[in-house]
Amino acid sequence: MDSVKFVPGRALFMSQSLTGRWAVVFEDEGPAGYCYACDRQLGDGEESVLDAMLIYNGAALRDRETERVVSIQWSRDALRAVLYLDGNAQAYVDFATRESFCRSDFPNFMEAQGDSWRKSTHAWNDAAFERFETELYEEKPS
Repeated sequence: MDSVKFVPGRALFMSQSLTGRWAVVFEDEGPAGYCYACDRQLGDGEESVLDAMLIYNGAALRDRETERVVSIQWSRDALRAVLYLDGNAQAYVDFATRESFCRSDFPNFMEAQGDSWRKSTHAWNDAAFERFETELYEEKPS
């Protein structure tokens, strides 16, 4: 699991899958904290972003001066990742099914023709998250 401590308003953290193709990025530039699902084959900047999810609105945080911890855990197959904030799962990205979920369920967009990533909803999916965690802690086959 990759982790970093930060103070809200000043954070940029990227974790790449073992394949090197996929990345999950957490960014907080002040007003809000976002999670991005990225395909590194598309480039290093905004062109690599497949999806974006709101993790928190900075104004809603109780203590903006308190140090926080953001962590990203990858699945064994390097196709799924979960972003944790202070130990609580906030976003789930599945590069295989091309969908993401977050606690805020925001932002949501109408699907456009040719979209390869589901963006019409980001509603949290307990079943997908539970499968992810179960697979992490199952014994590996011999």
